[in-house]
Amino acid sequence: MNITVILCTYNRWQSLEKALDSAARLQVPPSVSWEILVVDNNSKDQTRSVIESFCEKYPGHFRYLFEARPGKSHALNAGLRATQADIVAFMDDDVVVDPDWLLELTVCLQRGHCAGSGGRILPDWTGPRPNWLPLADRYGLAPLAMFDLGTEPAQLDESPFGTNMAFKREVFEKYGVFRTDLGPRPDSEIRNEDTEFGQRVLAAGETLWYVPSAVVHHAVPESRLRQEYFLKWWFDKSRADIREFGIPAGTRAFVAGVPLYLFRRLAVWTLRWLITLNPSRRFSNKIKVWGRMGEISECYHRSHGSAESTEERRG
Repeated sequence: MNITVILCTYNRWQSLEKALDSAARLQVPPSVSWEILVVDNNSKDQTRSVIESFCEKYPGHFRYLFEARPGKSHALNAGLRATQADIVAFMDDDVVVDPDWLLELTVCLQRGHCAGSGGRILPDWTGPRPNWLPLADRYGLAPLAMFDLGTEPAQLDESPFGTNMAFKREVFEKYGVFRTDLGPRPDSEIRNEDTEFGQRVLAAGETLWYVPSAVVHHAVPESRLRQEYFLKWWFDKSRADIREFGIPAGTRAFVAGVPLYLFRRLAVWTLRWLITLNPSRRFSNKIKVWGRMGEISECYHRSHGSAESTEERRG
């Protein structure tokens, strides 16, 4: 069994070094051939030298690939083209993986029980948590890339997150690669490239499995524990949702290309935001306001022909 772990990186050599060091400590049976394929998405810092040092220190387990086209989806798709492994897993440049992470994440794939899998993504707090942080909201920590469905294995009815997921290679051959109109890049923080792919696979009737024992620890820098970061993330996430799912069929009333119901939802959430006193609940409502504004923005731009062309969607 061959496994390639694709790790895309851009100008974060310090956190990358920590991530690669944790990957070097992976405990994988000798019968399994594995590698970490690091895709350098045109970094300008010390990224290449960091990767090459691991390639020299651990020959056969680390590989360098350069992708000049900016955008994480371009880097992910370049990584897919560069491997013929039976299983393709994914991690990010700002996580630390447990030593048994790769084995736990892929065992169900090796046994043929499912088409893909996803594990737990737990926070590595570097500072105090602000009182406005919506901890009670299951998706409230999504901007911090947290994914935790508990400690029991189960079949997934939603997509795992990109920093802790794996698929059989044949899944990409059947359902395509990552959409290039989604995914962060230097001039845009629009995401969803990972979850859109997972939802595409689920919609085709494939089985995805939640593996709580496959754990990665995601750093939470202080710079992300700011309301401005959360609001921008949800604004862009909502734009990505419109790109992914479109406007519901049968929608009739529009204003400047924007469904009228989005303005009504914006008004409702704005009112709830203004009258709520509890800090975390108030901020949860504010997030909904920024989300609706993101949807309105994307609908407007799509109606005026300024969104990416459909020809670019799948790279």
